[in-house]
Amino acid sequence: MADDDLGALFHHQLDPEANRMAEVQPRDAEAFNALWRRVLSDPAITARAILADDELAGQISCFVMEGHDAVGYWIAREHWGRGVASTALALLLEEVTKRPLVARVARSNVASIRVLERCGFVVERYEWSPGTERYLACEEAHLVLLARCVPTRA
Repeated sequence: MADDDLGALFHHQLDPEANRMAEVQPRDAEAFNALWRRVLSDPAITARAILADDELAGQISCFVMEGHDAVGYWIAREHWGRGVASTALALLLEEVTKRPLVARVARSNVASIRVLERCGFVVERYEWSPGTERYLACEEAHLVLLARCVPTRA
């Protein structure tokens, strides 16, 4: 991923339907760029652009969240339902071999939970998460990947 990708990624995260699914509020340009400047300059974070049909389709990363190695991704809506997220996550899991890995997803975001489960994550628990400046109050699925596995096709 490069600085050149940030403009398109910023616009991806403005999509109202994607924000509704993820139970988040989009970042403004200043906050978005500040976050990604930190991400791209931190050698402890693995951040990758996701390409589909030679087009920037989103981003995926592995980072530390609350003391745990975590994964997160964002896919532009025009690429939903095509296996882009599942393929990107499978590729990231080949590159990032540390385990366990965790992910947190709004319980209502069934598609994202399905992506994670296809790649071997299991729901550990559901927990109410209070709202923040970025995240809406919602019930979250906490998922974990304990071992290296081969993603399933579905």
